[in-house]
Amino acid sequence: MTSESLKATIQSDLHTAIRERDQVRSGTLRMVLSAITTEEVAGESARELSDDEVLKVVAKEAKKRKEASVAYVGAQRPELAAKEDAELAVIEGYLPAQLDDAQLEQIVAGAIAETGASGMAQMGQVMKVAGAKVAGRADGGRVAAIVKRTLAG
Repeated sequence: MTSESLKATIQSDLHTAIRERDQVRSGTLRMVLSAITTEEVAGESARELSDDEVLKVVAKEAKKRKEASVAYVGAQRPELAAKEDAELAVIEGYLPAQLDDAQLEQIVAGAIAETGASGMAQMGQVMKVAGAKVAGRADGGRVAAIVKRTLAG
């Protein structure tokens, strides 16, 4: 028995949101589906994205909302920041649970042991291994900060 793909789940949730006249949810899901479609037709030929690829697109959309919210707060536009935060809350429902710092530090320590890295010169190798293990459960900036702190220490 195959479970419904992430894209199909988002499409189904969009139909429900439209029926319930939930404008924030339906608008946000439309934007996410648009980003997924854009990614599907990018490149040499159109293709169907795997759930992992869809997850990356969803994570990218979440990151855009976080950055926009911070920018609006800095520009003294709390009403626009609130809109971005509302959209972010909808998007985060489709992302896996985020890792806390202790879990990230364990993953980074494992990646360092696996690569045998001893200094900042090997940061790229550590990031590649750690990034694969984290897979959308933490922002890349957080992972990089922990890798830097651990390798420099």
